[in-house]
Amino acid sequence: MSEQRIISAENNYAELDKYIKDSGCKSIMLVCDESLKFLNIKNYFDILEDRLNVKLTRFSNFKPNPLYESVVEGVQLFHEKSCEMIIAVGGGSAMDVAKCIKLYSNMDSHENYLNQKIVPNDILLLAVPTTAGTGSEATRYAVIYYGGEKQSVTHVSCIPSVVLMDSSVLKTLPEYQKKSTMLDALCHAIESFWSVNSTEESRKYSKTAVQMIMRNKDAYLANEESGNAEMLKAANIAGKAINITQTTAGHAMCYKLTSLYGIAHGHAAALCVSKLFPFMVDNTNKCIDSRGEDFLKNIFVEIASAMGCTNTDDACLKFNVIFYSLNLSVPQAKDKDFEILKNSVNPTRLKNNPIGLEIDDIDVLYHKILSERK
Repeated sequence: MSEQRIISAENNYAELDKYIKDSGCKSIMLVCDESLKFLNIKNYFDILEDRLNVKLTRFSNFKPNPLYESVVEGVQLFHEKSCEMIIAVGGGSAMDVAKCIKLYSNMDSHENYLNQKIVPNDILLLAVPTTAGTGSEATRYAVIYYGGEKQSVTHVSCIPSVVLMDSSVLKTLPEYQKKSTMLDALCHAIESFWSVNSTEESRKYSKTAVQMIMRNKDAYLANEESGNAEMLKAANIAGKAINITQTTAGHAMCYKLTSLYGIAHGHAAALCVSKLFPFMVDNTNKCIDSRGEDFLKNIFVEIASAMGCTNTDDACLKFNVIFYSLNLSVPQAKDKDFEILKNSVNPTRLKNNPIGLEIDDIDVLYHKILSERK
């Protein structure tokens, strides 16, 4: 796949105008979530048909943790309206739906798409991320739910070829979402950094993303335009790292926290990494990365350096300080929760983790994660 193109929102979306004109497409599907009505770019789409003589079909009939059935409905609408391009505006769910609509649009509608082999197509997909966190616009992954079960859809051809970076979309983002999505981006960058699948390229992305997040987090949290713009870029770069390496134990352990306690994904991921990071630093003798324990120790040093720390202990402490300074809650766990949690972890994700984790380790970590900070 060719390098993803980044365009800006400057001059009233002039680059987006040019992209649509140059594509020659006359019918576009806009996959958008509820956030669109609060964004400046809504006005752009409201008058697009009259200005560029392009038919716009809106699709927003999906919810967070989107259902397979919603994607099927989207594919049907895509064909009914003879759409030639997809523009996705929103967070991770909108991106996931748009990616799946693109992937499934040239498949047999009489069979379950999840059971069919994905065949790449040349349908254009442009993404406008409205949170600085998921990095979904940069990855080959999508998540939908079928029969109540999470389905991971993966194919390189679903990565948007173009991303519009519009910092104004973050202005109206609720404070909790602003905090949790930033933490998601930070966890992506750190987990990718230490993943057993890391490469020289992915580590370069990880380092850049961590440094950008550290440098811009205060301006971003203060809702300054410069901080918003840089955090969007950082999340995208962290997404590029994860696209190469996949996530590790931090994410494997966070999903059940989200569903069990109703907290945001990035909030849950940061809770996990806050305890996983020091545990791993203290247990490098359990290294399962084929490149060896010394290699892993050096990776931890590189992560610390990217965070602006001189050693790994300081980096672990700094991560915790960042998390707790955001005043995010620690869920109150019941005894029965720990049995549910430790058995919820996806073993495949644990294979990407550089430190081998047994079920007892996971249990210990969950007890640390869900204990109030002393």
